[in-house]
Amino acid sequence: MGRLLSGAWLKIRKFAGQKQSGMGVIEIILIIVVLIGLVIIFKSQITALVTTILGNIRNNALSV
Repeated sequence: MGRLLSGAWLKIRKFAGQKQSGMGVIEIILIIVVLIGLVIIFKSQITALVTTILGNIRNNALSV
């Protein structure tokens, strides 16, 4: 168990000592997490909007 914690600690130190090359990946992951959160929060409003838009498209296509 001590060896596992020691290995984890070394990986954390190695990651913290790196340059900012991996920061882009972290930023992208955070943006994705925020977008998923917004979708979850506004799910009903998004569903209603998409349903309305598709209904309008269908009605306009039938009238042509």
